[in-house]
Amino acid sequence: MTEQQRNNPLHGVKLEALLTELVEHYGWEVLAQSININCFKSNPSIKSSLKFLRRTAWAREKVESFYLYKYKRLPKPDDVQYQLPPRDRIVPMDQKPRSPAVIEAKEKKTEQDVWSNWRSKKPSDSQD
Repeated sequence: MTEQQRNNPLHGVKLEALLTELVEHYGWEVLAQSININCFKSNPSIKSSLKFLRRTAWAREKVESFYLYKYKRLPKPDDVQYQLPPRDRIVPMDQKPRSPAVIEAKEKKTEQDVWSNWRSKKPSDSQD
């Protein structure tokens, strides 16, 4: 069992530390765009996000996967490891974490932008 845990980068990492590290590096806006979870979009805070992530396994798995494969930039797991939750995956000893991926927030489209694009389109010539 200790052999498996030694090869798991999430072993010993608390969810709060993981989330704090992600927020400090990327910010809430990038997290909300990269991981489509409402607790990152509306009034995000560490406390409320932790409460949600602790109760919701699928959301916690998304955040842990983002941490491993975007922030730590480990290679994607094989098919067998992919079936396991991120905390149970074993990473080969030769795979080491790299510097975090650069992810920038995309510019939000405002309602006015959406309607201006719609209005600028010319109606097609209708045939009688």
